[in-house]
Amino acid sequence: MSKDLLGSLYGDFFSTPVSMPSAGKENVKKEDSAKEAVSDKTVEDKVDAMKNAQNALDEAKALFAADGNLNSSEEKKDEEPEEDPMEALEKLIGLGSIKDDVKELTAFVKVQKARQEQGLKSVPVSLHLVFTGNPGTGKTTVARIIAKIYKQIGVLSKGQLVEVDRSGLVAGYVGQTAIKTTEQIKKAMGGVLFIDEAYALSQKDDAFGQEAIDTILKAMEDNRKDFVVIVAGYTEPMKKFIESNPGLKSRFNKYIEFPDYSVDELEEIFYMNCNKYDYKVEEDVKHQIRALITSRKMGSIDNFANAREIRNLFEEIITNQAKRVSTLKAPSNEDMMTICLDDLKELSGLEKKEAEE
Repeated sequence: MSKDLLGSLYGDFFSTPVSMPSAGKENVKKEDSAKEAVSDKTVEDKVDAMKNAQNALDEAKALFAADGNLNSSEEKKDEEPEEDPMEALEKLIGLGSIKDDVKELTAFVKVQKARQEQGLKSVPVSLHLVFTGNPGTGKTTVARIIAKIYKQIGVLSKGQLVEVDRSGLVAGYVGQTAIKTTEQIKKAMGGVLFIDEAYALSQKDDAFGQEAIDTILKAMEDNRKDFVVIVAGYTEPMKKFIESNPGLKSRFNKYIEFPDYSVDELEEIFYMNCNKYDYKVEEDVKHQIRALITSRKMGSIDNFANAREIRNLFEEIITNQAKRVSTLKAPSNEDMMTICLDDLKELSGLEKKEAEE
């Protein structure tokens, strides 16, 4: 737009004048002398015109910028206020014991901070946590909520969550791991560094993983007031990981165990996904959905992926539904929303159950 405006302005100021017929040779000499007389003035006029054009362009740019700022400020006004982290915690499906643990921890930290502010002695409390349990049990989601709660009660300045695993901390050469880990720590400063499958950092004869651990422990010591680390992973490997290092054991003394979801809770998670994306299940298909969930849960009892497994199941079903709907000539909204029995065919677990019946 700026280029078009500049071109238009320059066109107005410097368009080629229409030539007039000559009155004779005597006029040519007069014109030549006149040209010499006004040449300096013409240059000055062109310079002035250039300045005027540029000034006009600058004014237009300023108006566009002001309009853009106005629009962005209006967009900010339209944004909904951020949800209270405690309310977000309460809305999570299941996790009753986890909710109680988080509330107790929050109340304790809040009171100790208030005592300290009023000049009373406060009991030292570690904000660092160990989350244990199978995948898909809500560990990352709860960690994100805790980061916001810590900010809300004033123990963290920003409350962001930075999620990493071994690959995000460990480099391929000696000395580079400390640099890579420090970069993640800087991103998490003022918030929470969440390390998933943290036990992968502690392997036999693993100098790189130990370098990452040492760097993290030093950061925890140097930044006690505005840096929190939450480590997560399977229950037994995480216990061995913490006990393998005296520095870890002294800093991580609060464990929160995330149990697997029940079939009822997994079914609720499935229908939550349906509601979120405008899908509905026919009544005579709902018992088949439950059968699929039960079959998958029982089929991988030791390493069941919980909510992740349900999300995968949901995606498989809606993919089958999309294939079916795409064959219809003019599918209605109802067609595109409805999940029927045909959409469950060829899903692992259902054929087995039907064969048994």
